[in-house]
Amino acid sequence: MTSRYASLSRDELATLVPELLLIGQLIDRSGMAWCISAFGREEMAQIAIEEWAGSSPFYTRRMQSALGYEGTDVVTIFKGLQLDIGAPPQFMDFRYSVTDPWHGEFWLDHCGALMDVEPMGEDYVRSMCHDIEDPTFDATAVATNAKAQVRPIHRPPRASTDQHPHCRWTVVIDEAHDPVTPLPPYYEVEPKRAVTVELDPIRSGGEGLDDYSGPLVADLDFAAFSHAALVRIADEVCLQMHLLNLSFGIAVARRATSVEQAREICTRQLIGIAGIAAERLRAALSLPADEAGAARVLALLPLLNPVAYTGGVLDVTRGATVTVSPSDAAADGGWITLCGPGREAPLQAAVRAVDPHLDVEVVGSAAAWTLTVVRRDEPAPEASEVAVTRFSTGATFAFQPRRSLPVFPV
Repeated sequence: MTSRYASLSRDELATLVPELLLIGQLIDRSGMAWCISAFGREEMAQIAIEEWAGSSPFYTRRMQSALGYEGTDVVTIFKGLQLDIGAPPQFMDFRYSVTDPWHGEFWLDHCGALMDVEPMGEDYVRSMCHDIEDPTFDATAVATNAKAQVRPIHRPPRASTDQHPHCRWTVVIDEAHDPVTPLPPYYEVEPKRAVTVELDPIRSGGEGLDDYSGPLVADLDFAAFSHAALVRIADEVCLQMHLLNLSFGIAVARRATSVEQAREICTRQLIGIAGIAAERLRAALSLPADEAGAARVLALLPLLNPVAYTGGVLDVTRGATVTVSPSDAAADGGWITLCGPGREAPLQAAVRAVDPHLDVEVVGSAAAWTLTVVRRDEPAPEASEVAVTRFSTGATFAFQPRRSLPVFPV
């Protein structure tokens, strides 16, 4: 099944991919506020650990396979971080140093997540930079080598706001290390269809790189990739978000007092990220602020991609409609099950980010429904869930041009 992103130009895709990586990072800015409210800071931290540990090993291996850089060394781990929603370029400004295949360091010249959490106080900083990072970095590394250990040289809380880099870590692979084993959430995500869904292969022949088998570079230049590679990267990044959300939903359900509470928290997370994602995608691709533009934004939204997983049909020729039918995403119990007739709020947040006068009309059943974008006379206020997500500096973060330089062993 052809990707929806295939309709974009190579230049548009090079703009889109870092946006998608940043949107993936902002899922937590949207969801964790409601977890804190419902369960408190300490349980929020445990949800984050389970969420990332349950999803990142699967999507890390998927990207390695898609772009042909599978291996067991430090460079493979670092390449994976560059294509991980947990480390979007520039917003989470990872820098890398490689000593040899088994030893390296990375540090963050800028950590957008720290900028978001630091104003909340030292307890929240420690939760993120200590409690959450330790197990989740190892969980990501285990996808490449079970003998990899990621350990801090220094990390926040910072002595002052002038302290840079924000944190620094070593990565050491040693046969003497005890192997890292997946955390229990891994096994709950493993049966999900998102883990194994097949996407269109990268067919060589166009201009640009079809893989990332060459040397590690300090900053990925997405414009250097071929159209086919960028389409696959975009689809894989969306799958990362679905896997992260599935793991999030499992962790929330484990703590919720009812099915209704779990659904409410997950819906609020989706409303927040849908609004910010739609706003950023429309601006990045200069789409029109009208019904057709909103339908186009919906078609590019991670909620409805990759089409091989989410299904659905876009038709802008007959009133800007999106039709959703049973899919692997629905079978997994993912985001799409939070939308439909009587569950319009996430879809409304997305179209109102294009223009607050826009709305959606949804007809059909919970399993199969059709959305039509319509215009109202009065503008709607921004949803509180979108306003909460906008608290993140990532909501307005602007990417800057970077030179792509190789990272050589020192």
